[in-house]
Amino acid sequence: MAKHHLAQLNVGRLRYPFGSGEADEFIAALDPINALVDQAPGFVWRLTGVGGKDSAAIDPDEDLVTNLTVWESREAMWEFTYRAEHREFLQRRREWFQPQNEASTVLWWIPAGHIPTPLEGRDRLFRLRECGPTPEAFSFGQHFEPVTTQLAAL
Repeated sequence: MAKHHLAQLNVGRLRYPFGSGEADEFIAALDPINALVDQAPGFVWRLTGVGGKDSAAIDPDEDLVTNLTVWESREAMWEFTYRAEHREFLQRRREWFQPQNEASTVLWWIPAGHIPTPLEGRDRLFRLRECGPTPEAFSFGQHFEPVTTQLAAL
């Protein structure tokens, strides 16, 4: 049995106000993408929105979209994100989201069975932005392997 899983948080601010119509295609694509992720090999858990149907928590007051998922491994997450049908959706993100000058995605290892919170993810994202990649907060480009002693301290 796995001792650790990979948590992932990404945030984005919509280009247009929520409900204005310009982001409707993005919103409509959430359910089909969620159906794919729910069946993806290595997928463990995802944050769900109102009614349990959206993977993204959308704050309409700030037009902020938060996505939080847990995977069995970095490889499983990579396969879904960059090699499955999700890839086309990801390639279109500039149509829906404002450009960001700082990290918008963070990865970190968690003990298997732990369910991260959005606040935990935001803390990790801020750590990545402030300190760069470390074993506690990293990216796909510069990742770290899990260290059992780290996980015991969480």
